[in-house]
Order: sequence, then C-alpha cells, then structure tokens
Amino acid sequence: MKAFFRSAFVQQVLATLFAAWLRLCYATFRWTRVDQEKAEAVWAMDSGAVLCFWHAQVPLAPQCWPQSPHRQDMRCLISRSSDGEFIALTMERNGFPAFRGSSKKMTDPNKNKYGEQALRDMARWVRAGGAVALTPDGPRGPAEVMQGGALSLARITGAPVIFCGLAVRPSFRIGSWDRTHIPLPFARGVMVWDGPHFIAKGDDIDALRPVWEARLTGAQRRAEALVDGRGVE
Repeated sequence: MKAFFRSAFVQQVLATLFAAWLRLCYATFRWTRVDQEKAEAVWAMDSGAVLCFWHAQVPLAPQCWPQSPHRQDMRCLISRSSDGEFIALTMERNGFPAFRGSSKKMTDPNKNKYGEQALRDMARWVRAGGAVALTPDGPRGPAEVMQGGALSLARITGAPVIFCGLAVRPSFRIGSWDRTHIPLPFARGVMVWDGPHFIAKGDDIDALRPVWEARLTGAQRRAEALVDGRGVE
C-alpha cells in the first residue's frame, strides 16, 4: 500500500487534487494580517529574501507570499523524500516551485540528501534577488525546533529573514510528526509577521538559533491565540 501511494502517477493525481482543495480554501479564507508592514518592508527591498514558518503550516504558506511583480519571486526548499515529492508537487501547483534537498540524517550521515547542493542553489537564487521559503524544523523535526539551514543561508547571502506565524480555524491536524494543519473552506485566518532579521558573516549561528526559534514560535503562538479569539498583549 505504501508503494502504491508513493508511485509517481498516484502522487501526481493526489497532488493535483490536494492543490485544488487548497486553492478552494485560499479563495474563501478571511485573513487578518498582523504587522504586515514588516513583510512589506522586505518586499520593497532591492535584494533577495528568506521566509521562515514552521513545517506544520506548509499548506497555508502560499497565502503569505502571493505572486506579484512587486515581491521577490518565491521558491521553497523541500526534501527529496517520497513525502517531500508530494509536497513539492502540491506547492508547485500553487505557485511555489521547489529546490530539493535536506540535511543528512544523524543515523546515516553517509547518505547524500543533496542538502549542500540545495544550499548553493538557494544562495545563488537569493543573491540574484529571489526569495526562498524554509521550514527550519523540517523535514523530520523535532517540531518547532530550529535547525541551522535558514541561519546558514542568511549568513551566506546577507539577505533579510522574515518569520511568519499562520493559523486558520476551522482546520484539522493529521497524524504526521509535525501534526500538519489542513485547512477547511471559509476559514478565518491570522497571519503574524516578525522581522526582518539579518546575520552578519561573523555572527555566531549557535547563539542566534534559540533566539530565532523563540521569535518564530512567538509569531506562531500569537497567530493561534488571535484566531481563537484569545488575543495577546
């Protein structure tokens, strides 16, 4: 059964159906955008950009960076796994073409995950004025624990990094490692922006990692609180 769902034809069909479902949701969402002037400042910059959101919000991500000649052209980083193939096909159908690669597994460091090549490709893209969307806890978690890829890309390119928390209600969560949010049509949504952030070449990535993790998690928790009507100070 697993081999059936991972066949190229089945993944193409399922990705087409899921992408259509997401477009229906996108067309009927009612968004509240918090601190979007921070994103607009990045969109107005004459440079590339890096966008970060947690992996559970991947289905919502195309909503935070609509295609426009007034914004950097967006691509995303997705792993080369079979699950990543489905996500890449879905995102491409909704305007987010993908770079493919991920970090090596700690249990199998000799297996080529194409992460280094993906980092080089992304750096060239950002230096040329493009934008890259990253899930810094992906592709396998732990959920909401920031890995080093986004920080490395920011240091290599000097590009601004913007964080986005995304939440919609109603939605449901699947049983994946990150409990991905799947939206439903006519949902209310909240989008919370934080940044921009920069890394100089001499900055200590290990020291910045928990700071950035807390900022991105803070944006996500604020979006969830606001969409639930709880508000935040």
